[in-house]
Amino acid sequence: MRLTNKVALITGASRGIGKATAHKFAKEGAKLVVGDLDDAVAETVAEIRLQGGSAIGFKVDVTKPHTVDTMVRGALATYGQIDVLVNNAGVVADAQLRKMTDEQFDRVIDVNLKGTYNCTRAVVDSMIERKGGVVLNASSIVGIHGNFGQTNYAASKFGVIGMAKTWARELGRHGIRVNAVCPGFIETGLITSMPEKVIRSLEERVPLGRLGRPEEIANTFAFLASDEASYINGAVIEVCGGMTL
Repeated sequence: MRLTNKVALITGASRGIGKATAHKFAKEGAKLVVGDLDDAVAETVAEIRLQGGSAIGFKVDVTKPHTVDTMVRGALATYGQIDVLVNNAGVVADAQLRKMTDEQFDRVIDVNLKGTYNCTRAVVDSMIERKGGVVLNASSIVGIHGNFGQTNYAASKFGVIGMAKTWARELGRHGIRVNAVCPGFIETGLITSMPEKVIRSLEERVPLGRLGRPEEIANTFAFLASDEASYINGAVIEVCGGMTL
C-alpha cells in the first residue's frame, strides 16, 4: 500500500471527489482526517472505519481560520503528524459577468481560494518541522482555459495553481512537494443533476467519449501523495480525458 504510515487531511470529504479520495487513501494505508461544512462528513468516517481504516472527522468551514486550526490541532493530537493535505473543498456560483453579484463572486473566492490558503497555512509549520509533506490543490481545467459564466470559479481555480507553483518554490527546500490537479467534467452530483442533453454534449467534447469518475481523480491524488511521485513538484496535471486538446 502506497500511503502506509502517512496521515492525510482532506477537505470537502463528504461527497464526490473528496469522498472518493478519502476512500482511496484509506485503501492505500493512510490514516484520514476528513473535514467538511456538511455533517455528512461523519458518514465518510464511518464508512472508512467499517472497512478497517482509521479516520477522524471535523465539521469545518475553510473560510474561517479558527475552525481550520481546530481541525489541524485535533489531527495532530490524534495522529501526531500531517503528511498530506488535499485542498479539495470548493463551491460554484455561476453567472455571466454582467449578472454576477458581489456575493456570488466573494463566496467562491472565499471558499476556493482563501480556503486553500487557510488550510495550507495551518499545516505548513508541522510539515516543515517534520522536514517533509505533500500539498495537493484541487484546481480545474476551467482554471487554465476559462469557461462561460464562471468568472469567479475560473479566477479561484487559476489562483490555486499560482499558489501551488509559489509554494513549490518556497517549500521544496523543506522537503514539501506542492502540486495542482485539474479535473475536467466529473460524474458528481453537480454534473449528474444536469439535463441529459447537456450531459451528452459534454461527453461529445471529450475524446474518450465519457465523463470522468471521482475515483479517477482520487487515483491521481493518491499517486501524487505517494513516494512514487517524489520528484514531482510544482506540476499542474489535467485529468480530463483529453477534453482540452
